[in-house]
Amino acid sequence: MPFSSLPALLAEALAARGYAAPTPVQAAVLEPEALGRDLVVSAQTGSGKTVAFGLAMAGDLLGEDGRVIPTREPHALIIAPTRELALQVSRELIWLYGPTGARIATCVGGMDASKERRQLNMGAHIVVGTPGRLRDHLERGALDLSALKAAVLDEADEMLDMGFREDLEEILDATPNTRRTLLFSATMPKPIVMLAKRYQKDALRITTVGEDRGHGDISYQAVTVSPSDIEHSVINLLRFHEAETAMLFCATRDNVRHLHATLVERGFAAVALSGEHSQNERNQALQALRDRRARVCVATDVASRGIDLPSLSLVVHVELPRDAETLQHRSGRTGRAGKKGTAVLIVPYPRRRRVEAMLRGARINADWIDAPTADQIRANDRERLLAALLAPIEVDEEDAALAERLLAEKTPQEIAAALVHAHRAAMPQPEEMAEQTPEARRAAQAERHRPGFEDVVWFRMDIGRRQNADPRWVLPLICRRGALTKNDIGAIRIGPNETMFQVPRAIASKFAAAVAKTAEADEDVRIEAAPDGPPQHDGPRGHDGPRPQRNGPNRSGPPRSGPGGPPRGRPGADGPGGGGGAPYRSNVGAPHKARPFRKGPPRG
Repeated sequence: MPFSSLPALLAEALAARGYAAPTPVQAAVLEPEALGRDLVVSAQTGSGKTVAFGLAMAGDLLGEDGRVIPTREPHALIIAPTRELALQVSRELIWLYGPTGARIATCVGGMDASKERRQLNMGAHIVVGTPGRLRDHLERGALDLSALKAAVLDEADEMLDMGFREDLEEILDATPNTRRTLLFSATMPKPIVMLAKRYQKDALRITTVGEDRGHGDISYQAVTVSPSDIEHSVINLLRFHEAETAMLFCATRDNVRHLHATLVERGFAAVALSGEHSQNERNQALQALRDRRARVCVATDVASRGIDLPSLSLVVHVELPRDAETLQHRSGRTGRAGKKGTAVLIVPYPRRRRVEAMLRGARINADWIDAPTADQIRANDRERLLAALLAPIEVDEEDAALAERLLAEKTPQEIAAALVHAHRAAMPQPEEMAEQTPEARRAAQAERHRPGFEDVVWFRMDIGRRQNADPRWVLPLICRRGALTKNDIGAIRIGPNETMFQVPRAIASKFAAAVAKTAEADEDVRIEAAPDGPPQHDGPRGHDGPRPQRNGPNRSGPPRSGPGGPPRGRPGADGPGGGGGAPYRSNVGAPHKARPFRKGPPRG
């Protein structure tokens, strides 16, 4: 269906942006039964819902001549959960309503509030903002909603999840009862239903989730890995795809910080987005992605809301989403505006059944594949390198002169080899991945249970990840305190606040006696028997055995002060309720914000 039923100015603006026909959600709000009514719309990210509610408001904003009705007080209000989403909505409405003469004011946190008040005082037909900043302008008298004709709540479920209920209610209570209310929400939890009942009348329910679900332009893949290989699989996926822009999702800000530091150390141009970053830091990170100075963004669910990166072609769920809707929202960052995208779920093999159930519920057909191997990555590198070097280029006089000098000093073969070497040296090295076949997993399990450790006793140390416990200095400490060698120590499990390890039962008494003798000399770390062993889990919580990490920190050593000090970095989720999915935990503690990749024993 073309946009023939729209006012001419809006139709022209859509045609200029390349819109030939409406998306399902845009077509639904233009149906005769939807005109002039309150709407409850369920539509996924990337479905064109911003333009949809822009079109739905046309009857409230435009006169018979197709231009906006003159006014000083706003006729339309759009509320969005995050600054980035509000700015994105504002940009969309500017090109859509620009030809009609509409003035659009944006009111978001992190911007100059006095400048926003001046804009409101000059008169605006449409106001776009975040709940907190809009409430502030309302209470100060700068925002007058007495003439409002349409209010739009974009991603209403996220705003309630983020604790904006009181702000929303105060804003909506200040609007006339005659205004239309349009709720756009990917999910319809009970709080959204209650909000609709309170502020809407005879609302029309529109859902295009079934039509858009799965995003036809997104290819879904699921990669099964060992819990200890999650980080390595991330590195190999980035190297295999070499996407122009990639987004990696973690559940908590601590995990964002750690993964970002790991990628930067490995040579990736990466930025981080989480609740601990200031608005200025967020702006700098997004600008780095837009101008190609960075190619990888590590983010939490909440921090990524409203981010629109046209070059984003790869989404990696480093930590599993908590439900199918979160999966859709995350993956919807790519595959937008007709472009193809890839969404990859990294699945620790104990959690495969849960992920299969989630994908069935979301009606997504994902390809289950193995993580890219180092050989596959090198083969891709060779093809990309040949394509880059054989591509035609323009050469200026200075380049030609330098080439002549090189040919005079070296043979063409030597120059080509040096060029290939320089290209390869700039690329982060891929990781060797453990095989994920059942036979390989059984072999790995048998290797972990090496001879002499069939009957063991578990011991506990009162230090863990939050005290920066690391196998590379924990193991020597255990050996020194218990008068054993590293071959006498079995599996080591590092938890948030404690570390547990195995000692063969035959020498457990000898070990306990030696620990008791050294307790006075080393009061910082307490070691005691733990008959029940560590709790069962399915995430990468520790280190199975005394071997060091392949890519561990550069600094190690025993703690210099007691483990009771404050942790280096506050653990916690990003936003109310945190994230979800499989825990993504490193064998080392989260580094301090001021020193983003210092890992090792605490300084005290």
